Amino acid sequence: MSITSPKGFRAAGVTAGLKASGKPDVALVVNDGPSDIAACVYTSNRCKANPVLWSEQVTADGRAKAVVLNSGGANCYTGPEGFQTTHASAELVAERLGLGAIDVVVCSTGLIGEQLERDRLTAGIEAAAGELSAEGGGAAAEAIMTTDTHSKESLRSGDGWSIGGMAKGAGMLAPALATMLVVITTDAELDSAAADRALRAATRVTFDRLDSDGCMSTNDTVLLMCSGASGVAADEAAFTEKLTEVCHDLAQQLLSDAEGADHDIAIEVVGAASEDDAVEVGRSIARSNLFKAAIFGKDPNWGRILASVGTTSAEFEPSALDVAMNGVWICRGGEPGDSRDLVDLDARAVSVTVDLKAGTESATIWTNDLTHAYVHENSAYST
Repeated sequence: MSITSPKGFRAAGVTAGLKASGKPDVALVVNDGPSDIAACVYTSNRCKANPVLWSEQVTADGRAKAVVLNSGGANCYTGPEGFQTTHASAELVAERLGLGAIDVVVCSTGLIGEQLERDRLTAGIEAAAGELSAEGGGAAAEAIMTTDTHSKESLRSGDGWSIGGMAKGAGMLAPALATMLVVITTDAELDSAAADRALRAATRVTFDRLDSDGCMSTNDTVLLMCSGASGVAADEAAFTEKLTEVCHDLAQQLLSDAEGADHDIAIEVVGAASEDDAVEVGRSIARSNLFKAAIFGKDPNWGRILASVGTTSAEFEPSALDVAMNGVWICRGGEPGDSRDLVDLDARAVSVTVDLKAGTESATIWTNDLTHAYVHENSAYST
């Protein structure tokens, strides 16, 4: 079920004391090959953390042999000292594993604007390197958690190869990747171009469609490492399909663990003139605090949905819009449809469908409701 299920990978997760809670906070994942092909996508936030700046250089050639991850600190806006900590982390991993530092991806997550305790991080990396094993995937998944309530893992099998993944994320879930650290492993044989195409295709319709609270992180990283240890060359289309399944599974786990949420909301926009229009409309609804508060209050207030649709540049006729909530078409042709009293919002899962009646394209955006618990947790995050 973990990142070490595919052949050729070892992992570990240890406690280094970076978290005040004393929970595990350093993870290490190693690709033992024979291949070291890698692909990675990062946050599009212009304010990037030191590990992202480092790792962009590492994966520029489509290769990586290891990734070291820490929770307990984002190492973002920590100046030259913070970048030196990132570099030192990669150097230490490389020294312990007989690699080059340029082969080591570094990921961090936690509070922005505070230096990582380098001595503790160093000790954690030393410990993780000593505990690497083919059974260490679960421990690694636990070590990258921050406000997550549980670890997140996924596994899929192809024709003689498999894909495993782990993720962390429970807040600041917004596009260009949602707030997350994700490591995905496969023992399939792929070249770097195919790996990159597959990862970008998968993240585009999964992580990039997750918009829990409209806030984008500085540390987002989704890394795919390919060991080739199965000895089986994967068909690119089949691999992309399974990779998308892993990414979707992990994205939905992130969604269901979003900070303080009571409802998971799928916003499907159909009848759009283009996929971009559908995404824009879905995202506009997902970012409406009024809509999200209404779902928290179990109020099927479809007027808030139409008001959000109207702020977009999508092609549609305002008087022709249809809206359904949990299968009840409460707005038809821009007018009241079935009674909103028929909409039951007691269950955690909520579906919203908006028909723009402007074409044949569609897209789904996933979000959560806005709850008292979310506000409380994020009002006291740093304290």
